[in-house]
Amino acid sequence: MKVEVAYALADEQVIIPLQVEAGTTVEQAIQLSGIQEKYPEIDLKVNKAGVFGKICKLDTPLKEQDRVEIYRKLIADPKESRRKRAEKKESRKEDND
Repeated sequence: MKVEVAYALADEQVIIPLQVEAGTTVEQAIQLSGIQEKYPEIDLKVNKAGVFGKICKLDTPLKEQDRVEIYRKLIADPKESRRKRAEKKESRKEDND
């Protein structure tokens, strides 16, 4: 069956198409893709993985046309980033008044 393994960096996205046997797991697809050789920073004990945006366990079996995604650690907390942007926007608004 056809599946893909995807990994995105800030300036690059890699999608590796694979032909795998039925019953192949998320972890097996990642290993078969060879992506960890190209990106040694991928550590499946640290990086989460998912299928089409939903985090799942590495032993999850794949279905035809699934896209395995390897997620990077967030650099900044999204809630904190939104709060800071809102403060800046409010500050600019007050400066214009």
